[in-house]
Amino acid sequence: MTAIKHALQRDIFTPNDERLLSIVNVCKAGKKKKNCFLCATVTTERPVQVKVVKVKKSDKGDFYKRQAAWALRDLAVVDAKDAAKENPEFDLHFEKIYKWVASSTAEKNAFISCIWKLNQRYLRKKIDFVNVSSQLLEESVPSGENQSVTGGDEEAVDEYQELNAREEQDIEIMMGGCECAISNAEAFAEKLSRELQVLDGANIQSIMASEKQVNTLMKLLDEALDEVDQIEVKLSSYEEMLQSVKEQMDQISESNHLIHLSNTNNVKLLSEIEFLVNHLDLAKGHIKALQEGDLASSRGIEACTNAADALLQCMNVALRPGHDLLLAVKQQQQRFSDLREHFARRLASHLNNVFVQQGHDQSSTLAQHSIELTLPNHHPFHRDLLRYAKLMEWLKSTDYGKYEGLTKNYMDYISRLYEREIKDFFEVAKIKMTGTTKESKKFATLPRKESAVKQETESLHGSSGKLTGSTSSLNKLSVQSSGNRRSQSSSLLDMGNMSASDLDVADRTKFDKIFEQVLSELEPLCLAEQDFIGKLFKLQQHPSVPGMMTEAEDLDGGTLSRQHNSGTPLPVSSEKDMIRQMMIKIFRCIEPELNNLIALGDKIDSFNSLYMLVKMSHHVWTAQNVDPASFLSTTLGNVLVTVKRNFDKCISNQIRQMEEVKISKKSKVGILPFVAEFEEFAGLAESIFKNAERRGDLDKAYTKLIRGVFVNVEKVANESQKTPRDVVMMENFHHIFATLSRLKISCLEAEKKEAKQKYTDHLQSYVIYSLGQPLEKLNHFFEGVEARVAQGIREEEVSYQLAFNKQELRKVIREYPGKEVKKGLDNLYKKVDKHLCEEENLLQVVWHSMQDEFIRQYKHFEGLIARCYPGSGVTMEFTIQDILDYCSSIAQSH
Repeated sequence: MTAIKHALQRDIFTPNDERLLSIVNVCKAGKKKKNCFLCATVTTERPVQVKVVKVKKSDKGDFYKRQAAWALRDLAVVDAKDAAKENPEFDLHFEKIYKWVASSTAEKNAFISCIWKLNQRYLRKKIDFVNVSSQLLEESVPSGENQSVTGGDEEAVDEYQELNAREEQDIEIMMGGCECAISNAEAFAEKLSRELQVLDGANIQSIMASEKQVNTLMKLLDEALDEVDQIEVKLSSYEEMLQSVKEQMDQISESNHLIHLSNTNNVKLLSEIEFLVNHLDLAKGHIKALQEGDLASSRGIEACTNAADALLQCMNVALRPGHDLLLAVKQQQQRFSDLREHFARRLASHLNNVFVQQGHDQSSTLAQHSIELTLPNHHPFHRDLLRYAKLMEWLKSTDYGKYEGLTKNYMDYISRLYEREIKDFFEVAKIKMTGTTKESKKFATLPRKESAVKQETESLHGSSGKLTGSTSSLNKLSVQSSGNRRSQSSSLLDMGNMSASDLDVADRTKFDKIFEQVLSELEPLCLAEQDFIGKLFKLQQHPSVPGMMTEAEDLDGGTLSRQHNSGTPLPVSSEKDMIRQMMIKIFRCIEPELNNLIALGDKIDSFNSLYMLVKMSHHVWTAQNVDPASFLSTTLGNVLVTVKRNFDKCISNQIRQMEEVKISKKSKVGILPFVAEFEEFAGLAESIFKNAERRGDLDKAYTKLIRGVFVNVEKVANESQKTPRDVVMMENFHHIFATLSRLKISCLEAEKKEAKQKYTDHLQSYVIYSLGQPLEKLNHFFEGVEARVAQGIREEEVSYQLAFNKQELRKVIREYPGKEVKKGLDNLYKKVDKHLCEEENLLQVVWHSMQDEFIRQYKHFEGLIARCYPGSGVTMEFTIQDILDYCSSIAQSH
């Protein structure tokens, strides 16, 4: 190994200014043996760097090469595997763990010992040595393994020690005091040796001179030891005394602990007693109020309310663990339960009596409203009942079965009361409505009792609101139209045998006011009752509590009575649903009565459906803005469906009556009845639907009606025998166009343009057809001229044709003198006058168009004469001015 060490120092480390301090022959653990050497080296230059170098023999085997090197400061752990047994394996933990197996345990130990010494001397960061014997770390490296390769007399690595700064300074001072320190080292060494001998002698003399003082010091030490012994004896006696005191203090401490524990228990017991007394004690005044308190007076109600709240607080106290086992607590809780049961029965009985009494009191006020279109005001009774709201809330939280029974009883009493009030109210409204026509005013003034009114309106009852038959006494209201234009055909407004001619704007306005008043009276009544129910029965405090019913039919007795008997509430989604179901029970008669009223209004005049649609839509919109799911909103929404159905039926009937219209074969048609009635309908609808929410429904109705008008005008025109088709089309579409232009209905702009186009086309067609060929022979002559020109004959050569020469032209012209022309035009005017009706006043328009058409033909003839007979001097016997004069005089004469 020494030879290898010398070879490595010479070949590898000396060229790199490094010294080899230790070497170990190793191979990697667990692999095929490939021996290499781990070397511990230091650099010869400062600062000193310590490394672990891996050296391996070359493949050829004739020299060594450096394979890897690690700085010792990067070494974290040295693991010798086993400190007690000899084991050649060891691990070095650099950035990764390297596992090695040494050729012998001695080499491994020597290498680890060298690493430890280098770590102690050169590194501030200490390496962890695991499973390494402590003796190994204290031993020096064997001299044979640690000597330098340059000679055996060099110091081992553990004997070398670097001079510090002060030592270097002292050596420099000493050498500076001797001139030969550098030039003559032997003389300097002899001088140092002489000085050392002098110092050694001085030290020996000083030691011998201090013997007396040493003896004195030893004597003082002996005396100090004697004093220490005496102090120890006294301390022992003191310790014995303190031991007895300690026992007494322990007894006192234990006694104080027991006293403190007793006091603590007494304080806790007092706290528990105070808690029970403060929370489970009900004042005598409260007990008396619960047992005997006056529930009819305001003061008594307030006292009972306070007592009930105090009782509820006592019963809802959260008892601490163990309280419920105390006999006194059980007795007090039983007493509270008895008080609660007794007061709950007394309260429920009293409130039931109040409901019955209020029902009778309110019934007595019905006579005041029997002849007025107003509903009784329930505010005073609501105000009186709201005094019990807190007690009702108490009953709801303590005895839900009795609370539920009260709600059912209230609904039973109040629903019968409201049913009487609402039916009487609607009877008055029906009487007032039947007086909206002139004929029925006489009928309304006849003596009639409430039973008679009910008998007359029996046929109106039903959810659909339709009339059940013609045998109803309301048919007495029908009147027959007298000899006017509408008597010739089925009127659009002749709904339920009521003639539109018997209705006027004042009557319709009166109906509108009555219907609006009905809705205006119902709305505050429902809203006031809904608000009162929520406040009295406390149904608006929490988002979800047990309810009574989930379907409207449950309110009629079955489910509710079972709940009341069982005391088990059925769940509903929310208290708003419970309020809505209670309102359905209380006001179950509103929707049928409204439907009957709507049917009556529709029977009186189908135009009333327009008023009802607008008014009902507005009230539905208002109710939905407040609460879309409320009873009022739902009920009005259902009734609105009926109103909309009646409105659609009115439109359908109008279209059907257009299709069934019949015209007289003996008289001229004129403006068709349904055209005039569309104008009336549109004018009324525009005034009713101004700024209305349901404008879209009217626009749809307009579209259906105008299409029906267009189709049926053309149908009547095709069937007309007395009046020419073009006249019927022209007059009626002119009337439609004028109506749409005046009303400015935006959704009918396309129809307005179409009506104008049809009017213009049929006007032109009628003019051409009626005027025909007033100069018939002359017209035939020029048709022959145009035919020759079309065959290829030049225009100026036509006069050479035998049949079309100048003489033939003059002969034809002489047959149409001015007098004959005027006579022909006069006959034409009379014919047109006979065709046209006076209502539309289109005679002058048509006559002016015919005048223009005649002048156009005249100019055409003059043009042909000028082109085909140039220079002939042939002219018509009358001029354009003559034509204008003829037409003007004819128009004025008629």
